[in-house]
Amino acid sequence: MNPYQSLPARSFWRTAVAEPEMLAIDDLWTPKFDLGQDDPILTAGSCFARHIGRTLLELGMNWRDAEPAPPGLTAAERAARQYGVFSFRTGNIYTAAMLRQWLGWATGAEVPGEESWVEDGRHFDPFRPSVEPAGYDSAEAMLAARRTTLAAIRAAVADASCLVFTLGLTEAWHDRRDGVVYPVCPGTVRGVFDPDRHEFRNHAFAQVQQDVLAAVDLARSVNPGLRVLLTVSPVGLTATATGEHALTANTYSKSVLRAVAGQLAQEHEQIDYFPAYEIITGVPFRGAFYEPNLRDVTPEGVEFVMRRFTAALSRQSASQTASQSASQPAGHQAGPDRADSGKEADLLCDDAVLDYYNAR
Repeated sequence: MNPYQSLPARSFWRTAVAEPEMLAIDDLWTPKFDLGQDDPILTAGSCFARHIGRTLLELGMNWRDAEPAPPGLTAAERAARQYGVFSFRTGNIYTAAMLRQWLGWATGAEVPGEESWVEDGRHFDPFRPSVEPAGYDSAEAMLAARRTTLAAIRAAVADASCLVFTLGLTEAWHDRRDGVVYPVCPGTVRGVFDPDRHEFRNHAFAQVQQDVLAAVDLARSVNPGLRVLLTVSPVGLTATATGEHALTANTYSKSVLRAVAGQLAQEHEQIDYFPAYEIITGVPFRGAFYEPNLRDVTPEGVEFVMRRFTAALSRQSASQTASQSASQPAGHQAGPDRADSGKEADLLCDDAVLDYYNAR
């Protein structure tokens, strides 16, 4: 006898990956903790995270919108001002350092700066430059809006059962003066780039791990019972400032994030990892869930991921889920004109603006 003789079929590549039909591959995740329909769930992170909250809401789960839109806005206005995209109106949070920073500000552990980016007399928040596309009348109005968001973050975290955070990138831009981290490079979406002030950093494993743990500690300082579910975004980076080829830079970034998420899930009872990244990028799926730009995930891919997420949460058997997947192919409801497909998906992704600088 040896340990491999008693392993289930899901433990072997041939029976778990190579032999099943692509859409029947399942049983990829065993949730560490239960999440019921009444448990308040928060979502934050990179571009892919915007799909999770919406899907949870559609499935009848208690996704929490901590800063709902004021009455009177049209659907287009709500979308442009990024209401209802994430649980917090922070815009994209690509890095663990940004999550730690937002939670530090929200809990009072850190004091946010008062920097404002000014264009044509309008003020923009350097830490969420796309949230108000028309900007604010004054720096004080911008800071007041940020304080509203910070209060919403604190209140929501204090009441939540689980925070789902999608790790997106390791590359980030910092201010040399105080170390604050920006969501995008100054001078791209907004602001002015200053080479003497703005510093590029590619966060390594130890730094990402430290930032995630610090963010979890900050969140649990106001809610000791909070659980954290980590995912890694399968959306590729738009451009890299490392000097490497975009493909190898993306592989490095995603590998670091996946390794950090996996190790933290192994070591901490309150942290789990859901393999959205593997479901989209894995070899057996043959890139079928990517848009033609090979970066954005199709609506079919999002649906495929979320079906496995909810199936695992509801403790459906692998055979039942595989049967459902085979009878309802991932693309059965979607078409090329879906509102969140292709370039339109990039409207809420600050990182995507970097493609503007791509040499033709």
